[in-house]
Amino acid sequence: MDDYPRGSLDHNIPFLLTLGVSPPNSSSVHNPELGKTLKDQAIEVRSDLPSLDLPPAQALLHYIQERDASNLPCIAYEHQFRYRFRVKSAERSFLLPPRRARLPEGIEAPPGAILHSPFSPLTPISPLYPDGLIDAQWTLKHQEMIPSVVLCFYNLVSDPNQSTLSDNHIKSDVNKMRNLLIQAGYKIKLAIVFLSDPSGDHTDHLQDRIEIIRRGCALDPKSVFLMPPNENHEDLARMAENMLITLYGASMEYYKELGRHSRKKRARGVAPPPTVPPTTGTSQTLSLAGWNVRYDFKSAVLAEFRLEMENAQRSYEQAYENLLSSEVVELIPSWSPRWNEARLLADVIAIRSIRCLLWGAQNSAAVRRWQFHRERMVDLVERLGRGTSNYGWEAWQARWAIVMANLMEKAGIPELDPAEMRLYLNPEKNIMGERLQPWEFLHHTGYWYRLASRHLYARRARARAMPEDDRRPPGSSPASHIASRGFTYDTFMCPEPHEEFPLEHMTYKGVDHNGMIIDCLSRALDEFLQRDQARLAAELSLELARELSLRQEWAKVVELLRPIWQNMSFRKERWPTLAEEVSWALRAAASKSGELGEVVTIDWELLERGFTKRKNWQYDITKSLQPLTPDPKPLINLADGQIISPISATFVFRDEEGKAGQTTRAQLCLRSNAHADSAPIPFSRIEVRFNGSINTLVLKHQVQEEEEEGSKRQKHGNIVLCPVPLEDVTPSDREPATEDSAEEDERGTELQGTTDLTLSPGHTLVFVMDVPLREQGEVIALSLTVSLETESFDLHQSLKLRDMPNMSHIWYPTPSTRKRITRPISPLSLRILPRPPKMEIKSEIKEQYYTNEAITLDFDIYNAEDVEAPSKFDALLFCDEDEASLTAPSFTVEVVSEQQQTPEEGKNKKSSTSSSSGREAKVSSYLLGDIQPSTTTTVRLHFPPIERPSRYELTLRVVYHLSTNPGTTIIQTAVFQLNVLNPFEANYELLPRVHPDPWPSFFDAEGIQPLSLPSSQEEEDNDAVVSYKGLHQSWSLLTRYASFASEDLKVIDVDVKVLQQPQPQPIQGKSKTTNPPPPPPPPPMTCLITRHNDSLPEPEKGGRLMKPHTIETTSFDIVAQKISLDDRGPAPLDLAMVIRWKRLPTSPETSPSPETEKEEEEEEETETINTTTLPCPRFSLFGIEPRVLAHVTYLDTHLDSFTPLILLRVIIENASNHFLTFGVSMDTSSEFAFSGPKLSAVPVLPVSRREVEYRLLPTSLGPGPASGSSDSGGTEEEREEKKKKDKTSEQGYWIKPGLTVRDKYFQKVLRVIPASEGVRVDAKEGGFLVWVPTGEGPDEGDE
Repeated sequence: MDDYPRGSLDHNIPFLLTLGVSPPNSSSVHNPELGKTLKDQAIEVRSDLPSLDLPPAQALLHYIQERDASNLPCIAYEHQFRYRFRVKSAERSFLLPPRRARLPEGIEAPPGAILHSPFSPLTPISPLYPDGLIDAQWTLKHQEMIPSVVLCFYNLVSDPNQSTLSDNHIKSDVNKMRNLLIQAGYKIKLAIVFLSDPSGDHTDHLQDRIEIIRRGCALDPKSVFLMPPNENHEDLARMAENMLITLYGASMEYYKELGRHSRKKRARGVAPPPTVPPTTGTSQTLSLAGWNVRYDFKSAVLAEFRLEMENAQRSYEQAYENLLSSEVVELIPSWSPRWNEARLLADVIAIRSIRCLLWGAQNSAAVRRWQFHRERMVDLVERLGRGTSNYGWEAWQARWAIVMANLMEKAGIPELDPAEMRLYLNPEKNIMGERLQPWEFLHHTGYWYRLASRHLYARRARARAMPEDDRRPPGSSPASHIASRGFTYDTFMCPEPHEEFPLEHMTYKGVDHNGMIIDCLSRALDEFLQRDQARLAAELSLELARELSLRQEWAKVVELLRPIWQNMSFRKERWPTLAEEVSWALRAAASKSGELGEVVTIDWELLERGFTKRKNWQYDITKSLQPLTPDPKPLINLADGQIISPISATFVFRDEEGKAGQTTRAQLCLRSNAHADSAPIPFSRIEVRFNGSINTLVLKHQVQEEEEEGSKRQKHGNIVLCPVPLEDVTPSDREPATEDSAEEDERGTELQGTTDLTLSPGHTLVFVMDVPLREQGEVIALSLTVSLETESFDLHQSLKLRDMPNMSHIWYPTPSTRKRITRPISPLSLRILPRPPKMEIKSEIKEQYYTNEAITLDFDIYNAEDVEAPSKFDALLFCDEDEASLTAPSFTVEVVSEQQQTPEEGKNKKSSTSSSSGREAKVSSYLLGDIQPSTTTTVRLHFPPIERPSRYELTLRVVYHLSTNPGTTIIQTAVFQLNVLNPFEANYELLPRVHPDPWPSFFDAEGIQPLSLPSSQEEEDNDAVVSYKGLHQSWSLLTRYASFASEDLKVIDVDVKVLQQPQPQPIQGKSKTTNPPPPPPPPPMTCLITRHNDSLPEPEKGGRLMKPHTIETTSFDIVAQKISLDDRGPAPLDLAMVIRWKRLPTSPETSPSPETEKEEEEEEETETINTTTLPCPRFSLFGIEPRVLAHVTYLDTHLDSFTPLILLRVIIENASNHFLTFGVSMDTSSEFAFSGPKLSAVPVLPVSRREVEYRLLPTSLGPGPASGSSDSGGTEEEREEKKKKDKTSEQGYWIKPGLTVRDKYFQKVLRVIPASEGVRVDAKEGGFLVWVPTGEGPDEGDE
């Protein structure tokens, strides 16, 4: 939009002028451009008071200037400020253009003539006189010359002696400026801001002074402001904001008044007469339709000042239609300057209309308005102008597209920001239902710059197509030719033909078409790149490179085309025409700028026969840089897919699988896709890389003799079959003759072969190789790198080996035959099977191992190979259980074999401990040394005792290689199961017993507390013995333990230990002393556990032998007593059963000799004793509830009686603090006679116990055998049960006493608890039973 006159397209913003403070910078100084005539007639508005330099005044002016809205985006929903001003500053004076222009000298005004504005076509000094419409001077008048508000700064003096004089000066100065503004004829709003002295009085007296000044100047109260001193930045900003908002309202009133005046003039319907009638030219004045256009344009501009964009849009459209009507523009001849002025005004109106539409987010309407104006101009120029087939019209179209881009940039539409990645905007809702064309959407600015570049191309082409006669200057052409040229070319806003494209011998330059095209293409390219429009960006980059090449800016061309050429989508999509165009352009620029690497790379790509062959071009890659010999040589590394390579490669394994230690045959096919007439390519090296155990395969170039070549190579047509022998080359075998010898050493061992690597165009080299296989696994041919080394450059091309269905399965048995290989897997892969190992791993591992015993396992490793084998040993222990708490235990590996190669090796052999990680424990790469053929090495694994039953999988692996073939690794693996079980399981039964000692008395104070308390010194020495004086109870723990082992075990000892006793909580006091902490208090309960002698294992035999799945019974007596009588609550007791056992030595099948027995005894003595701990369930002792115990004692009887006298003791215990009374009754029975109280009341004191005795005498011998029973009747199980009952009846029988113990208070019947042998609970009918012995007594477990 810079081509249009200044001010014609600027956004209209209310103009605010500050007066009285020096502007801080020159950009904000008010300096309107007035012509000499206007400047002579201008009115100067001056203030006689000096300008203010106070910091508050400068701060306020700075804040106002920062709110200048000149550069804000022209869009409605962006920057919603409450005011908008274009701010300019003057010190104490400014000029206003005259309201009525004086006539120039020499012209006399006719009688009754009316003077008009100098910008009106009615004034003779105006350039529009007499029939012009309107120009940019009128818009500039309101934008830069005439402010809507003048804000004056004054300082209020605080000195009482000078305040009155100072106020009078201010009043006179303000009145003077008001009178000047009134005389000028402008209704400019005058506002005053007062700045008070910081040292002055800020009371109501200050407000009175301001009010006096305001009234003396006849100012509106809303136009007077006071800025108090010493205000911080926030208060200053708040007061300044309020002031600007108030001034904005006054400014709107000013522009509304101007709008009403313009509409009033238009409504008259009469064209005003000029000051002086025209006497020259056509003597035609502006018609009424022209005045309507002028008034409509004025109304639209003033509406823009008020931000009434809809009203402005309507006025612009009305002015546009009137302008292009038959009454205005069609009456103007095309040769007249007024024709171009009308076209310029039409452009300005259209641009301002588009801006109003963009302001209201009517995006598609703005695009339609842009297209509508172009179509109207096409019709107008074709009908009335010089047509559209000239450079002037193309220049206008390019300018019109750039205008749209500039309007969008000025609007700053956030939806089209590059970060949003949107290419265009959707239409507004009111036209969304219409069928829109794609070009009716609002695209980003790159679209419009690209469109402008197309018209600039056409402008340059039409300019260059002009004949030389039209390009001559006017002074060197005949007048007739100049006249005809004036009707041929459209020069609207563009130079004449001789200036557009001058002749070559002219000293002046014409229009820089190339620069304008580069500018538009660069702007468009930047927008397309930011939105990832790669195709259009590549197209524009190529066009821009062509234009830069015309200027010979080769470095910029390379910088521009290099990324396009590297990431060109045309290459992948096989568009050779576009790809080669970019390549040739980049090569030409690279050769000029010295980018030799790009030159070689492009020549290498253009060898491919898919590109068009250029005539008279030498297709020889080795001579790409001739005659240059660069130093150093450029090194070019090309990755696969980076360019279209002129060669292709495939690799095929003949077999699907092979075995380690053997060889497999493979073929490498290298095909040339170069042009038919190109030179052969002499490759120097070919590398094939594998993913697996095959080393890198390297083929080096070597020209062979003709005799050898004829005997080895086979050729048929374009196929050449080349057998290549391979050999292993280690880093030490390579000659470090090159500079990259260190790099070669890092490559390791390679498979190398030599052959002739010269590839002719259109030929295929098939290299046949026998590849040695070293280790097992999957091998895949990954990539291939061909190297070309010349005197001027080094080229390395990498190619990925892909599985292509049409080529990869081809095998060439001979050059003339081919075979398609069909297999389920890719021919690029090979499965290498392991070499069958002859190393054996043997062990006699047991089926079961037991917890809490150390496990030692020996494994024999036997070498059945023919040569010695350096070996390593790996062991992995994996826990098969699913429980997360189970982890694999660590173990130790050591070699215990006596066969070592050297004494030093045996001396230095050390054990290795495994590393545990969760459910795995492993030892890796444990050195076994060299195992000689037909020898055995024993490896011992030590496992610590395992506490929980678990199941493990032990995987052993021997990794070795033969000394004759160190490159092939052989692996032997063996898997063993390690089962760890509990050797014993047990159940427990806790039976109450009667303690023989009496309970301590609750009323005996001496017996409750210990007789002598320990002193503090005794406590420190730990010599004091704590005496337990609380309640005591006796219990019997009956344990039955069974063997779950699969073999005989010897139980050495069985014991019960206390695991945990509750500890009393220590009392935490607030002690400020630094004494050491007191010793921990004793446990609240003590337990004494003794074992019955009859349940011990046999000590004279070293223990008791337990067979698998047998049960043993052991009982323990437990005596528990509390430390204090006050503590009588329940107490938990945690016990564990401890079984000490060992394995039995292996007994030989034959009868042992005395020496053997002696050795077994010694071995048995030194056998490891294992300890198994079986936790018991928690038992609860004591309690405050009453308890009734039944105890039975068998008294002596007469010799002739088989029935003993039974003493039944009933013990009632009361551990509470209450006096309780119990009713005890014994019912008579036919089974026995008794002596004792039949019914009695037994009072029991607190914390005491009472006994009631009964003597029972059975009256019968018990039940006999069942009548009518026979040994032969029933099944075998029934007969066995019957025999057991008969045996029990022979030993004794059970009787049931009818004893009842009832709590008198609660009327609750207490359960009688058996407390001795011979008493048990009747599980069927309740109560208890008493055993009457007639023989050996009750069976075990009848209690």
